[in-house]
Amino acid sequence: MIVTILTKVLLPLSLAIIMFGMGMTLVPKDFTRITKYPKAAFIGIINQLVLLPIIGFSLAIVFELNATMAIGLMILAAAPGGPTSNLITQICRGNIALSVTLTAIVSFATILTIPLILTYALDYFGGDSSVIKELPVLDIILQVLVIIVIPISIGMFVRRSKPEFATRMESPMRKASTVIFVLIFAAIVIAKWEFLGNAMKQVGLVTLLLNIATMALGYFTARLFKLNLKDSITITVESGIQNGTLAIVIATTVLDNLDMAIPIVAYSIWMFVTGSILMWYFGGRRNASN
Repeated sequence: MIVTILTKVLLPLSLAIIMFGMGMTLVPKDFTRITKYPKAAFIGIINQLVLLPIIGFSLAIVFELNATMAIGLMILAAAPGGPTSNLITQICRGNIALSVTLTAIVSFATILTIPLILTYALDYFGGDSSVIKELPVLDIILQVLVIIVIPISIGMFVRRSKPEFATRMESPMRKASTVIFVLIFAAIVIAKWEFLGNAMKQVGLVTLLLNIATMALGYFTARLFKLNLKDSITITVESGIQNGTLAIVIATTVLDNLDMAIPIVAYSIWMFVTGSILMWYFGGRRNASN
C-alpha cells in the first residue's frame, strides 16, 4: 500500500514539481539556441535519442536479460535528460546554456520517442507471459504531457509573466526538487529494501556499463567533432545522466510493473556515483574552455 502511494501518486507529483521548477528556468530562446551551438546540439540530441537506446538494446541482448529487465533497461534508455544533468553540468563548469537547450528539446521530443522505443522493445523482448502484451501508447503520451510538458509550459509561463519571482525561486526550486526526489526515492528503497539488493544483483553490471558507455560516447564524439572542453563536458553529462524519475514513473505507473524499475534503480545509483566523480574532477578545474 505504501509503495503504491509512493510510486503512483507521490513520485509522479514530484516529477511534475521538478519539471515545473525547470520550466521556470527556461525561456523561448532556450529552444532556438540550437542555432548558436548547431554542431554540439546535434551531437547531444543524436546521442540521447538515437545512440543511447541502441546501446541499451545491445547490452540487453549481450547480457541475455529476461523480458522484464530488458524492457526496464529500455524504459531508462528512452528517458534521457532531466534537470539533474543541468545541475551536474553547472558544477562541472560545462556549457550550462547548451545543457538547458538539450534538456528542453529532448524533454519535448520524448512525447514521440518514448512510445516508439518502448513499442519496439516490448515487441522484441515481450515474449514472456509475465510481461505486458500491449503497450498503452496513449497513456504514455498523456503521462508525458501531464508530468513533463504541461508543468514545463506552466513554469515557462510563470517565468515570462513573473520574471523576478521565477529568478528568485530558481535556486529554492532546484533544491526542493532534489530533496523531494531523494526523499521519495529513499522511501521506495526503504519500503522495498530487498529491491535494492535485487537490483544490483540482477543488473548492477549491465547498468554500470550502460552508464560508462554513454558517458564515454558523449565525451569521445564531442572531441571527435572538435568541440571545446566546456561543450564536451556538457555532452558527456547529458549522454550519461538519464531522467530516472520519469523512467520509474513509466515503469510503475503507466506499465504498472515494479520489477521493471529494477534496472532504473540500479542505474540511478551508478549515475550519481559517476556524476559525483565528474563534478569532483571537472569542478575543480580553473579553466574548462579548451
